[in-house]
Amino acid sequence: MKESSKFIRTQTQRSSQREHSVPLYLTSSFMFDDAEHGRAMFTEEVQGNIYSRYSNPNTSEFIQKVCDSEGAEAGLAFSSGMAAVFASFAGLLKSGDHIVAFRSIFGSTHQLFTQLLPRWGITTTYVDASKPEDFEKALRPETKMVFLETPSNPGLELVDLEWLGGLKKKHNFILNVDNCFATPYLQKPIEYGADLVSHSSTKYMDGQGRVLGGVVVGRQDLIKEMMFFIRHTGPAMSAFNAWIFSKSLETLPVRMDRHCSNALSVAEALEQHEDVEVVRYPFLPSHPQYELAKRQMKQGGGVVTFILKGGMERAMRFLDALEMISLSSNLGDTRTIATHPVSTTHSKLTDDERAQIGIFPGSIRVSVGLEDVNDIVKDLTTALDRSK
Repeated sequence: MKESSKFIRTQTQRSSQREHSVPLYLTSSFMFDDAEHGRAMFTEEVQGNIYSRYSNPNTSEFIQKVCDSEGAEAGLAFSSGMAAVFASFAGLLKSGDHIVAFRSIFGSTHQLFTQLLPRWGITTTYVDASKPEDFEKALRPETKMVFLETPSNPGLELVDLEWLGGLKKKHNFILNVDNCFATPYLQKPIEYGADLVSHSSTKYMDGQGRVLGGVVVGRQDLIKEMMFFIRHTGPAMSAFNAWIFSKSLETLPVRMDRHCSNALSVAEALEQHEDVEVVRYPFLPSHPQYELAKRQMKQGGGVVTFILKGGMERAMRFLDALEMISLSSNLGDTRTIATHPVSTTHSKLTDDERAQIGIFPGSIRVSVGLEDVNDIVKDLTTALDRSK
């Protein structure tokens, strides 16, 4: 099967009308054939849909497509990306368990590790992706899970998944990878030994800034254990959102090809501008982990991060000078978006915490869209000139 075909799965929920697109199943519950059927459904002697908080034909189809594309055994869909990430911790960990996390992560995930999980006796130790020699030192007998983003948000640091998969076999922890920036089209962590892969499907899986959602796929036994948590806490994805995501997945390869080609051109143009100190993009030869990126990713993704000369004040002037590019904290849209992490997505971190993951007052994250790349570059360079 061709790679792109994995994202266009034969419809499995066709009704008697034989529709070409999967219909929407906007129902809160499903009927039993008789009393005995209801009893058997709740004891799981018979499989099927009971209540849309548990499962729904639309969410099931979306999950199956993500499993097929990631090479996973099973999965669960959630109301948001952070609900998915949180469930991968809360559904599997208990008081006394320990997490090792690579330091470069999304701001809300950092808050889970430092503010929320400690309330339940779950602790986290951070390690730097640039110092793999520190990783084994951070492991403890009670280490249950290792969590990472690769590429990271927003610094675009990479973790060597093949190396990490080898250590997982040695130390027997759950390897949990946030694959949101790469998508399964560009990178498949399970092939390197990941046990769980999470996505904010709000981003590239939708790709048009319309709906919220998240998904976790991976080993059957871990997903089954997580199911107990979500059935009784309710972070379920809506049927409508699942229907949107499922249709959007069919265009993911085409969109990602354009995101990546545009992003590389943007990174190359920014690297030539005199007012830009540093540009980070995985497939840019100047990226410190360029060779690793070429080895474990198909392309470099749709996000470019750079640091402006002039710090916070210059960054604010630059953002205000943009005309075509949107200002938002989101990413993965068809339209190009610029974000200032210090004042938005990573504003709750201290200056020192931000510096440790490469975020500075002049840092700008650009989610490169599908517009004509010449228009994107022109808007960026014009704003750079106007903001001096």
